[in-house]
Amino acid sequence: MSRKIAIINDISGYGRCSISVILPIISHLGVQGCPLPTAIFSNHTGFSSFFCQDFTGNMPAYINEWKKLDLQFDGIMTGFLGSAKQISIVEDFFQQFATSKTLVLVDPVMGDNGHIYPTYTEKLCREMRRLIAYADIITPNLTEACFLTGTRYHASGWRHAELETLAKRLLDMGAKKLVITGIHMGNGSIGNVIAMQGSDTVVYQRQLQVEHTRSGTGDVFAAILGADAVNGVDFESSCRRSSKFVRQCLLETFKTDSTYNTGIDFESQLYRLKVR
Repeated sequence: MSRKIAIINDISGYGRCSISVILPIISHLGVQGCPLPTAIFSNHTGFSSFFCQDFTGNMPAYINEWKKLDLQFDGIMTGFLGSAKQISIVEDFFQQFATSKTLVLVDPVMGDNGHIYPTYTEKLCREMRRLIAYADIITPNLTEACFLTGTRYHASGWRHAELETLAKRLLDMGAKKLVITGIHMGNGSIGNVIAMQGSDTVVYQRQLQVEHTRSGTGDVFAAILGADAVNGVDFESSCRRSSKFVRQCLLETFKTDSTYNTGIDFESQLYRLKVR
């Protein structure tokens, strides 16, 4: 019987992000994905126009059917949550479906490049901090890590001591492991900071920066991390290969497509992603 991950996130019909990206990647890695939509978009919000259907009112009935089926999950992944009500629903979902053996990954999709998304209020930020306490793994980018901890954001020039303090503040919220992504580390490199409960060691992973980023890169990264976690892959190794895969996809995308909103060409690169 294949392992299963519940994917609590939005569905964007076009633009390669959220469930549309996560589902094929975890399937490729041998894990069954079970989507629970938080919203349905015709295309992601980076486009000038889009249709959106909020799914909040339907989520409890949807979840109740899963409860009737007595579904059990090896992992639960959360992404875009559009309201405090949705965070409360997800918290209830954790309490109903997460056991001591269930891996919970929370991707606090809140903002990027120093700016919080327009949908996020201070109340929503407070609720997200509470949700982190349930997580085995959290995957904030640098912007989200700063907003969650009340740390002043700056795009570059981070000292190791600052990053270690930032990681410790996040772990103090309850997550067992974390990776902070998208940190400019100087000399043309970009990297991640990895930290875990019970360890004083903070791991720095870096690689040469690609000139531009794209929508959906965080979803690709989290998808590999979530599938690897339920498959028993070492966390540091998973973070490293996730970063390398995203970079390779970006490089391949720039060869053929200059349109930012179309996301990254991960489909042609899946053969590089080995099941472990």
